[in-house]
Amino acid sequence: MKNILKLFSIFLVFSFLSCDSKLELTPEDQSTLSITFSNARTTEGALNGIYDLLQGYNVLNGGLQMMGEWQADNNDFVGTFVGFTQVYNYSIPTNHDETLGVWQSHYAAIGAANLVIKFTPLVNDVNFSDTAKDNFVAQAKFLRALMYFNLANWYSQPLQMPGRSTGAVPLVLEPFEGEVNFPSRNTLNEVYTQIETDLLEALPDLNNFDNSRATRGACLAFLARLYLYQDRNAEAADFANQAINDIDFALAPNYDFYNTTSPEHFFTLVNTTSDGSNIQASYEDLNTPINPDPNGIRGIGRGDTPISQNLIDAYNQEPDDLRFSSLTQQGATFGGIFRTFTNKFSRTTTQSDNAPVFRVTEMYLTRAEANFKEGISIGANPVDDINTLRNRAGLVSLPVITLDVILNERRKELAFEGHRRMDLLRNNMALRRPGMPNETESQPTSTNKVIFPIPEREIELNTNLAPNNPPYL
Repeated sequence: MKNILKLFSIFLVFSFLSCDSKLELTPEDQSTLSITFSNARTTEGALNGIYDLLQGYNVLNGGLQMMGEWQADNNDFVGTFVGFTQVYNYSIPTNHDETLGVWQSHYAAIGAANLVIKFTPLVNDVNFSDTAKDNFVAQAKFLRALMYFNLANWYSQPLQMPGRSTGAVPLVLEPFEGEVNFPSRNTLNEVYTQIETDLLEALPDLNNFDNSRATRGACLAFLARLYLYQDRNAEAADFANQAINDIDFALAPNYDFYNTTSPEHFFTLVNTTSDGSNIQASYEDLNTPINPDPNGIRGIGRGDTPISQNLIDAYNQEPDDLRFSSLTQQGATFGGIFRTFTNKFSRTTTQSDNAPVFRVTEMYLTRAEANFKEGISIGANPVDDINTLRNRAGLVSLPVITLDVILNERRKELAFEGHRRMDLLRNNMALRRPGMPNETESQPTSTNKVIFPIPEREIELNTNLAPNNPPYL
């Protein structure tokens, strides 16, 4: 059933993007919908189909996390893939395969979510309670919001960018049912407003406790992240505080929570060994590019993404930092050069590392940053939040902190999880530190390619998506 929905949702999204006339749904399409939403079990299969789409490398399973790290200052990229090299050095063309894949995969997941949101309430099954239906819809709204959040972060210029263009991505909120539309790009504020609406509507009905799925805690954490990105700091601190106080989750006492469903995670994308065995390409998981290359054995670890010397130096300012000593490994790059790598995602044999999406540690950092910027102390003093994390890392408490200290702690805590690029851009900071490659190109200006282009193919199919982002005009 997951495969049926996956193929069907991709068909719907691509039809919306590529056709120019009204289409008639065939009886087979109608049959697929009626079967998929015929009872509680099949509807759950449709919901699971969304999570299945999220396991794509360029959705939640490594691609965006790594591209975010490559554009920022945590990792070097020393591999031979031209498309990833272009991301690393800010030379992305408009016909870039990787950015096209991100666009298409996210809209496929959005299409699947739209189906669940619209048709779940209509399912006629006496064993399918209204509470269960509401929960399914809430999960789909959460996941749709997450897809739009990713798209907004990559295809639009952050609110804090000087001279920014307002164009973001088109909001598609209804499933394709035969009438082809050619939407224009919504503004970033409009996309953020829709994300907020989806999350606030989902929040009361997320009553499941499985953190491999959308949970209430994840929704609170997502709202906190959204508000932080919008500089709505009091709201960010409030929702981060609510997430921290959710009794189903707790700050982990150490760093053994990776690849687990520890209460540290509000939501983690779980990959099993069977998921890994279905991988067909060498970059279809989280761990392949980020782990060292053992004797040149491709597909187990490519050694493409060693830790940058700049980040190593940041850790070495306090040599006892457990976030470095316990979460790194030594090994060879694909070219045989001995370097330092992370070991957060090290299931190279089975290629089944989990991908953390929202976790408790981030909320301590969000609460600290938001409270500090607003000059308030919702839930805790910013100094106390930072010291809680520093003490876990084996470091001494600080008497006072600055925004730079908070962002540095955030960098060291969340490294290799895909946060660093946006943490810098939303604070109007360059993506590279002085002396690093492409420092000039990494500045957050409207003419630098620190964001993705709207894919050339999509503009050719839908001219309403034009004009492209300013760097690509």
